[in-house]
Amino acid sequence: MQTILGAGGIIGIELAKELKSFTQEIRLVSRSPQKVNQDDELFVADLTKAVEVNKAVEGSEVVYLTVGLNYSSKVWETTWPVIMQNVIHACKTNNSKLVFFDNIYMYDPDHLNPMTEETSINPSSKKGKVRAKIAKMLMDEVGRGNLQALIARAADFYGPGIKGNSVLTETVFNNFKNGKKANWLGSINFKHSFTYTPDAAKAVALLGNTPDAYGQVWHLPTCSDPFTGKEWIENIAKEMGVKTNYQLAPKLIVRILGLFIPIMKEMVEMIYQYDRDYVFDSGKFEKRFNFKPTPYIEGIKTIVREDYT
Repeated sequence: MQTILGAGGIIGIELAKELKSFTQEIRLVSRSPQKVNQDDELFVADLTKAVEVNKAVEGSEVVYLTVGLNYSSKVWETTWPVIMQNVIHACKTNNSKLVFFDNIYMYDPDHLNPMTEETSINPSSKKGKVRAKIAKMLMDEVGRGNLQALIARAADFYGPGIKGNSVLTETVFNNFKNGKKANWLGSINFKHSFTYTPDAAKAVALLGNTPDAYGQVWHLPTCSDPFTGKEWIENIAKEMGVKTNYQLAPKLIVRILGLFIPIMKEMVEMIYQYDRDYVFDSGKFEKRFNFKPTPYIEGIKTIVREDYT
């Protein structure tokens, strides 16, 4: 049995598809799980409740934590440590391996080009400090020999079928679809990596089923030499057959918008990811598994074909 905690998001959905290559027993866990494969087992659970998490994990060989919380510092600060503690305890109790799907908010803002698994942990944001805390909780247990686990990290992501939790989808693809200008945070002149969600899911499934991958941090496959903001906008506009119209949202504007729009208030502390080159290096994974990430243009073409035509 392999179990996905937080199975309703795009990563959980894609992962459920990929796990069919490794097991016929897949359990999907969330507050309202829905089948991805015909024979998936559905399990309703609240991950903030230890008893429910333990029952959800029971009998699992590998557990994948892919949950996505509301994009709020306060929610993250109060909820993420509880979830991580519950999941660690359940995996230890049930002798299950744990794969944690993580982001890169904990990295030092002065070392974002390139970002590797060895990049220093020095978060400048509240959300980044939460991610650093829960990653440490997990790896401390690994270091003590109490748990077999690994961390799989992705950059900001893009891909087909995403609804509501991709900056690129919301501010560029959807805006163009609706006849609006694209929005871009910070500056359009800096490189910005995006991880393609089907690649990320394939990689997470592979890591979870590779015994010697545990005990490590892995960057999920992401194309090197990313586009600048301007190039992302231009290439997406070209594939969608629309004019390259865009407007910038520098930090001051985002701060003002945050007075009226909650999600923009949460983005203020993350602007640093858009006012400098943000380049994600996944060479470790690519070399270990001989994996070539999907080229950016191919990813854009697939998204337009599947979601916008």
